[in-house]
Amino acid sequence: MSPKTMRLLAKPMLFAAALIWGTSFFIMKNALDVMPVFFLLAIRFTAGAVLLGLASWKKWRDFTPDYLWRGAVIGGFLFLAYAVQTFGLSLTTPSKNAFLTAVYCVIVPFLTWAVVKIKPDRYNIAAALLCVVGVGLVSLTEELTIGAGDLLTLCCALFYASHIAAVAKVSPGKDVTLLTVFQFAFAALYAWICGACTEQFPAAALSDPAVALPMAYLCVMATTVALLFQNVGMVWSDPASASVILSLESVFGVASSVIFYGDPVTGQLLAGFALIFVAVVCSETKFSFLHRRT
Repeated sequence: MSPKTMRLLAKPMLFAAALIWGTSFFIMKNALDVMPVFFLLAIRFTAGAVLLGLASWKKWRDFTPDYLWRGAVIGGFLFLAYAVQTFGLSLTTPSKNAFLTAVYCVIVPFLTWAVVKIKPDRYNIAAALLCVVGVGLVSLTEELTIGAGDLLTLCCALFYASHIAAVAKVSPGKDVTLLTVFQFAFAALYAWICGACTEQFPAAALSDPAVALPMAYLCVMATTVALLFQNVGMVWSDPASASVILSLESVFGVASSVIFYGDPVTGQLLAGFALIFVAVVCSETKFSFLHRRT
């Protein structure tokens, strides 16, 4: 395709990726009713590694042995993030899980400060303050306590931020798509090991269409297709617009959870969601899209 066509398709692809990931929260919630966490992730990452490996077959000529340890490192962080998020999802609502996961966007600048000594700017600090208030509105009960599921989801946001920092550290000079294949492969390996040690393989559940179809959606759409759309969209669009569009994942997560899962929505919850969303947009774009219009 021509560059002009790719630029036209970039933002619809990013929008589609955000929509796919947003709807995956309530789909995964339903799958968790019959699928153990580690085996669910093992199947999802294995399918993602195979499908993405086949889709990027021309890139295999660039393979070097150091892809293995790099994939093992970032695959470890990805596995931890998904595992903790999935356990959190089993203990909270899909809408809360979607928005609290988005907190990682605000954590990244501060984690980068700790790792590479680049100080966060005023937008990062403002985003952090907005995010703290938003998290409080979403998570705290009337007794000012936070549920186990919400706490696990916040921990997963920290692992997602660590994963982003690790990718930035080990990916320079490497093909990102090929590196992602090994990332998925090692995340799958860790999940298979944990599942074999702690869970019973759900062979009967996988033969049930009510389980197999959601799993197929998670493997094909939420893992492989959405990732490809994100990679292509990020290349052919400006970072500020791409970040805003991808942050809609949490909005789609709430909407789909309310429509299909019946999540309760209160004024306090909506206010918290709004503050977290503004915090994500502030941290990711620094409102540069408003500056350009001015």
